[in-house]
Amino acid sequence: MYPIGDFLTKLKNAQDAKKESVIFSYSNKIFNIAKILEKNNFVAQVSLKEKNNNRYIKVKLQYIEGFPAINGVKLISKPGRRLYIGYKDIKPIKQRYGLGIISTPLGILNVEEAKKLKVGGEYIAQIW
Repeated sequence: MYPIGDFLTKLKNAQDAKKESVIFSYSNKIFNIAKILEKNNFVAQVSLKEKNNNRYIKVKLQYIEGFPAINGVKLISKPGRRLYIGYKDIKPIKQRYGLGIISTPLGILNVEEAKKLKVGGEYIAQIW
């Protein structure tokens, strides 16, 4: 089981099913990825909730003129094959309409921030 892959797949499937929001169990990595998606307008709102000493993440989905904001997800790094990339090798995703997510020593960043900060790391996923 790959929690990041589950998270991204559930987000896409929930948007395809026209759900309003989705709830995930809490993880620092997943919360940071969700915040990046919120910052880049792929989801409407990310909030951290707590109930009975259990923390979870509530993600409110975003639709643009009735269509899902997330059209596709491609997992780059997988448990069986981790892919690492240097900042010089970072390329734009879907002619700058997509978003790449990289786990770096400075935390989880999108590809443009990583390139600006001149830092590489594990290439997690592409979202468009």
